[in-house]
Amino acid sequence: MSSTPSSSLPPLHRLLSWFQISHMSAGLIAVLVGYTSSAAIVFQAAQAAGASTEELGSWMWAIGIGLGFLSCGLSLRYKIPILTAWSTPGAALLATGLVGLPMSQAIGIFLFSSLLTTLCGLTGSFQKLMQYMPRSIAGAMLGGILLRFGLDLFGAMQTQWLMCIAMFAVFLLARQWFARYAVPLALLCGVLIAALQGLLKVEVLSWTPATPVFTWPEFSWTALLGVGIPFFIVTMSSQNVPGVAVLKAHNYDAPNSTVISWTGIMGLILGPFGGYAYNLAAISAALCMTPEVDPDPRQRYRASVWAGLFYFAGGIFGATVVSLFAAFPTELIAAIAGLALLGTIGNSIHMALEAPDTRDAALVTFLTTASGMSLLNIGSAFWGLVFGMAIYLIQKRKPA
Repeated sequence: MSSTPSSSLPPLHRLLSWFQISHMSAGLIAVLVGYTSSAAIVFQAAQAAGASTEELGSWMWAIGIGLGFLSCGLSLRYKIPILTAWSTPGAALLATGLVGLPMSQAIGIFLFSSLLTTLCGLTGSFQKLMQYMPRSIAGAMLGGILLRFGLDLFGAMQTQWLMCIAMFAVFLLARQWFARYAVPLALLCGVLIAALQGLLKVEVLSWTPATPVFTWPEFSWTALLGVGIPFFIVTMSSQNVPGVAVLKAHNYDAPNSTVISWTGIMGLILGPFGGYAYNLAAISAALCMTPEVDPDPRQRYRASVWAGLFYFAGGIFGATVVSLFAAFPTELIAAIAGLALLGTIGNSIHMALEAPDTRDAALVTFLTTASGMSLLNIGSAFWGLVFGMAIYLIQKRKPA
């Protein structure tokens, strides 16, 4: 079954074809899923670096504007539904790794990681770099980073048990029938209960556009080693690799190296304003690639363009997004962050332990990373990689 090429339609019809409800709704849902499932983790990362309210707004502005440009530009250029997103696991790493670091060093980490990303794309070494490290080691490091968020979910039940247990129950039930919307539904449940209990701080809500805040970067070798390198690896392995896989699974042949390069370049431009990471989307991208979006796979890129426009709106009103999450009780933020990362934690641990020949190395990586230890002022994620890779290489050399 063939469809009429959009280029052969009259100008008015071509214009109206951009306003199909299925395209617009898919783009909106993809963006909402991203914001509701992981914006809270981004806030925790910014607060770990001591971000002010204005800097938090700038982070959301930079993220929204950058993702808007990338999603719209790349989708229009290649006529493929290329949706970009921020790095949720990367934000989780920053939420622990940036504690005690000034904002200037955090910006230095963002630029360092974006530079590595750009170089990987330009040189075409992206795939080779990811293949060198066993997926079990990468999964173990990611699992160790995210463990704290899973534990905080249940810790929050001690102080706000009704709200958190209700969110947990809604999440588990929704996963059985509406898996894509489990996190947004859990968030909606938490907000309703918090409102009924008088826990929402509505007085902090502010309906104002965000103002970009520029921060000069500072480069510290301990911060770059301890946080920058693990941050880069996590973003590449847990975001860009699945993002490429989703495109391939839907039979889209994207110029991966070029796309990766552009995400790194955007990070270099907007990093000083709080744009900590830009990468390919995976779960939310799939929402823009199904037959429900459009029977013609060649037209589904329009859903990603709409998602980019909604990202623009989220960026412009980044201060409003910040004030909205500031109105939520801390337990709600901890619960929704934990629920959003529950599947990723499980997948990471499974990935870490599924291969018997690398299990020892992965276990050491996981425990070292989760411990939060610091040697030479370098964080645990880096040492988890060092210890895990050392054991892996030793065991690999051992004669059979």
